[in-house]
Amino acid sequence: MKNIRNFCIIAHIDHGKSTLADRLLEFTNTIQVTNGQMLDDMDLEKERGITIKSHAIQMEYTYKGEKYILNLIDTPGHVDFSYEVSRSIAACEGALLIVDASQGVQAQTISNLYMAIEHDLEIIPVINKCDMASAMPEEVEDEIVELLGCKRDEIIRASGKTGMGVEEILAAVIERIPHPEGDEEAPLQALIFDSVFNSFRGIIAYFKIVNGVIRKGDKVKFFNTGKEYDADEIGVLKMEMMPRPELRTGDVGYIISGIKTSKEVKVGDTITHIARPCEEAIAGFEEVKPMVFAGVYPIEAEDFEDLRSSLEKLQLNDASLTFQPESSLALGFGFRCGFLGLLHMEIVQERLDREFDMNVITTVPNVSYNVYDKQGNMTEVHNPGSMPDPTMIDRIEEPYIRASVITTTDYIGPIMTLCLGKRGELVKQEYISGNRVEIYYDMPLGEIVIDFYDKLKSISKGYASFDYHPHGFRPSKLVKLDILLNGEPVDALSTLTHFDNAYELGRRMCEKLKDLIPRQQFDIAIQAAIGAKIISRETIKAVRKDVTAKCYGGDVSRKRKLLEKQKRGKKRMKQIGNVEVPQKAFLAVLKLD
Repeated sequence: MKNIRNFCIIAHIDHGKSTLADRLLEFTNTIQVTNGQMLDDMDLEKERGITIKSHAIQMEYTYKGEKYILNLIDTPGHVDFSYEVSRSIAACEGALLIVDASQGVQAQTISNLYMAIEHDLEIIPVINKCDMASAMPEEVEDEIVELLGCKRDEIIRASGKTGMGVEEILAAVIERIPHPEGDEEAPLQALIFDSVFNSFRGIIAYFKIVNGVIRKGDKVKFFNTGKEYDADEIGVLKMEMMPRPELRTGDVGYIISGIKTSKEVKVGDTITHIARPCEEAIAGFEEVKPMVFAGVYPIEAEDFEDLRSSLEKLQLNDASLTFQPESSLALGFGFRCGFLGLLHMEIVQERLDREFDMNVITTVPNVSYNVYDKQGNMTEVHNPGSMPDPTMIDRIEEPYIRASVITTTDYIGPIMTLCLGKRGELVKQEYISGNRVEIYYDMPLGEIVIDFYDKLKSISKGYASFDYHPHGFRPSKLVKLDILLNGEPVDALSTLTHFDNAYELGRRMCEKLKDLIPRQQFDIAIQAAIGAKIISRETIKAVRKDVTAKCYGGDVSRKRKLLEKQKRGKKRMKQIGNVEVPQKAFLAVLKLD
């Protein structure tokens, strides 16, 4: 146990975590790196160049004549995957904090750092990309010293591209990070920090042993679910899974026990022996709080059960996804899913399509509101369809967030304008160092759900970084905006919005739908309504045949007779015809700019 080190790599998005992990793996001769980012094994990760999943891998390294086992977890940097980071931190004793030498400390750097400090991890600061022409290692060192309060000589300068500083990083990991504490004689306690579904072997759980020893063939049980299993195979995680006869305190490994149903494996659960169980489960795992809700529906109604099993399998690998069944008038049966953000929602949709071959329709994303009735009872409303009657409502409270934006002073003006346009309230601003400033805003979560992050990136030329955490609920003047097609509401297009934005949003939605819905044999009225009040209307004109073409000359009553006959036909058609809303109309509503 003295020679085991468990550590993870944390940083802001694009600061070079995965590239540096490649160099560490190469230097310890764990693998030969053929193409970059070896740990990002999902197609989506390679295409987008981002890390979506944390990846655990074991390295062996000889330092001063002694052999050490280093368990490394590479984590994502994007704010939407911060739950992955919190789980990785719970399985480690130390962390490499990586900062880009050309960009300095950014929002996600700080929030991941605080998460690591809360878990009492030993932090090793590393400045990456020191080989770049635009690197400013001196200024970035000042920022890190101010942030961490460490000494200048504790900061390691490195480069993931050239491999500079890798040896110092490994030496620092061995010397500065404490070895795992635990008692091998105590009853087994192992923390599950991730799991994957394998169609041949069932569910594979990844764990870290806090106390005790586990051997192949042991009878084990999962503490929270109380289910009992045989440990058919245990082992450590290299690039592939390597079976081992036993794993001891401090080891990170996997267990295969032929688990078929995904409900039985909970991330954050504790594994223990049946014969000699531990007293209590391991603490330190917070439940995930979804930020954005959207309905996910199968395109074919009979695929509902397939979608359920696909979501369950995906949830094993992505514990921050939550879902529950719901139904909609327009789309039939589906699921109300909770995501950590818009990128997370997009990735889940892509993974359903690629890994499970599920084609789905996603409704307009929204957040959950607290609705109070006249008697003072509160109900939580996740989608506009379940809003009570407006006459029954006393007040509606919406969730607020405390957002922190780190930017250079050149972009303060446009960023403040953007935040005020999203109903933000300035809390304070602080200068970090030189010309970098951190601005704190209180903002409604519903306003930043759809396009805030993209706009922030474009007005700051990619330099501003953004991070947020929930900050309670506040009463707000919200209304339900319905879209009616020929007087029939389409529940998948309804949204809850602030009263001041409702008119503008309704008008833009009607204009957009007019372009996207194909013309029919009859007029289609597209209306936006708040309650019974219509606030905007567009009409898609009918496709008409020229019925008077054969009348040349003659009495006008002949023409009128033909036009009246056509009018009656159109009226009858309007009564029985219904309007199909194409999938791209649902998606276009999200990108209303």
